[in-house]
Amino acid sequence: MANTAEVQCPRSITDEERARAQMYQLLGVLLGGPPPQELLNGLADLKGDDTPLGTAYKKLAALAERTTPDDVEREYNSLFVGVGRGELLPYASYYLTGFLNEKPLAELRSDLMARGIKSRSGVKEPEDHMSTLCEIMAGIITGEFACDSDLPSQRAFFDAHLAKWAALFFSDLENAKAAVFYAPVGLLGRTFMEIEADAFAIQ
Repeated sequence: MANTAEVQCPRSITDEERARAQMYQLLGVLLGGPPPQELLNGLADLKGDDTPLGTAYKKLAALAERTTPDDVEREYNSLFVGVGRGELLPYASYYLTGFLNEKPLAELRSDLMARGIKSRSGVKEPEDHMSTLCEIMAGIITGEFACDSDLPSQRAFFDAHLAKWAALFFSDLENAKAAVFYAPVGLLGRTFMEIEADAFAIQ
């Protein structure tokens, strides 16, 4: 579900920026499809601490250790696919207007065009899916796209396309009826989005 663009050489980034980009990438992958065994194994090795993010890491590691690919595929389908639709609709348009393919999607597409970011051919999901937005944010941070990648550019994208609904979506995921493995994914996403919002607010 990732988007691509005219790619330039990634800029030199700090350890903090790299960690932020990796978090966005992880959330994007986990929301883009059920994780395979290799990723579950890697998640099971995560180490946490007593911080909010560390607690989320520990819970995710514990669930990943006892979750099989078949289990997580069934859970993913219940949450996001279902018969007709899943328990959650992870789209900005839906969260902000109650309907799919509405103004938030049009505004996102306009922003992506201005930034030189183009959808990957063959991708059928609307670009305002949370997975895609996380992957785009990671790319902006690392300088993979032709657009500006500095903090003002990051903040502008976050404020326009994530700030108003991301934490709510991840809270809904954390508390979804079908969520077992994805409950700590929701906790991780909610905590991270709150940290991002607070950090951008003081820039």
